Amino acid sequence: MTVLPGGLRVCVESVPQYGRGLAAVALTVAAGGDDDPAGRHGTAHLVEHLMFPRSGREGSADPAGEGYAALVAGAGGVCNAETHRDHTVFHTTVPAELLPDALAWEAGRLLGFAPTEDVIRTETDVIGEEIRGAGDTGRYWESALGALYPGSRDSFGTQAELAGITAGEVEAFFRAHYTAPRMVLSVVGDVDPARVMAVVGEVFGGVGVIGVAGAARAAEGIRAARVARVAGEVRTAEESRAAEAPRAATEIRTAPLPAGRPGVAVGHPLPDPVADRPAYLAQAVLAQVLGRSRLPALARSARDGHRLTSAIVTCGYHGQWLASAAPDLTLAVLGRAPGTEVGAAVDIWRSVLRAVADGPLPEAEHRRAVNSLLVAWHRQADSLPTRAVALGRDALLLPGSAGPDALPAALRRTTPAEVAAAARALLEGPVTVTELAPQKGTVG
Repeated sequence: MTVLPGGLRVCVESVPQYGRGLAAVALTVAAGGDDDPAGRHGTAHLVEHLMFPRSGREGSADPAGEGYAALVAGAGGVCNAETHRDHTVFHTTVPAELLPDALAWEAGRLLGFAPTEDVIRTETDVIGEEIRGAGDTGRYWESALGALYPGSRDSFGTQAELAGITAGEVEAFFRAHYTAPRMVLSVVGDVDPARVMAVVGEVFGGVGVIGVAGAARAAEGIRAARVARVAGEVRTAEESRAAEAPRAATEIRTAPLPAGRPGVAVGHPLPDPVADRPAYLAQAVLAQVLGRSRLPALARSARDGHRLTSAIVTCGYHGQWLASAAPDLTLAVLGRAPGTEVGAAVDIWRSVLRAVADGPLPEAEHRRAVNSLLVAWHRQADSLPTRAVALGRDALLLPGSAGPDALPAALRRTTPAEVAAAARALLEGPVTVTELAPQKGTVG
């Protein structure tokens, strides 16, 4: 990891064994849905889109208007981006010999960011289509997050709030958040680190520079601000729960959501992946145990006259564990057979958690859950863009992390006793319950 004079952090990793002749670039920015201005939910998502369209602006890095994606495709590469709650990440993969060009294009779109009103209107329409096409599980996740942490919102945005956004507002957001200390550039692949750093120093020298002293203050402030915000959200959530007098001391009922079949979504907060990494990883293992063995078996059998028809358990931001800093969730989406009430389904969920909490887990079941996570990690580690994204996220969101290669050993250290403790934490902590109710015309 190298820090440029303006504060941009750069991580270069030579791993030719994962992609001979290829290189991946990830730009991770500490700006996401949580940073959207009031009344302009979706601004971070819109800025992500605006980093790609045609511009053709005279004097820009792309005067012909080819657009970043077209330049990458013309080089035989691929690119994409994701807006999360606490960050946005852009990733590109190209032939290694064209890496200097890709880095210049990446810097160019940062330096030349100046979207026009017509492009903004086009991209807000595209975002509207994405919102309408988003999966149901995403809505369930966002409902649980908002209930546990009042004020937290999804990263998609709302088309109504974006409808009136102006170019000035977009540029103000970009200038405030896309500064060097809030960004990490990671390069992974068949590369020479010294040559990469020479190119980066040349083309990124003027990107988001706010001065070395300001860079240090901003870098320190990102994590501190997030920690303070999370603490405030926890206090607010506790006060809300006390005022609502829910069904159980720690249960928060949210508004029902439409669904194709009857069900219930149950959400629990996750530990901080920075401050309490072992407990977080134990929750990841627990989600595997519940989702891969305990609940599927239960969904196929009767229990006290009630049945679950399906069960999906995910850990982390929309099922991506370690893809976001705190606050984050474990979410269980349970299908209810006819006649099974919401409360009965939640009681079944709690009984399964209690069985694990009273463990310990059989060693074979524990090992299967850990191995399934390890297999997923190794498959991702073989992907250059996924590896580049992981390095950037670790540096930006998970300070002190030993990096993605330390994760397998940490997972293997997770014990059945820690997984039992993770189940107890879910039983004893706050929980959100959302009824999933079929709309008219859907299958019940």
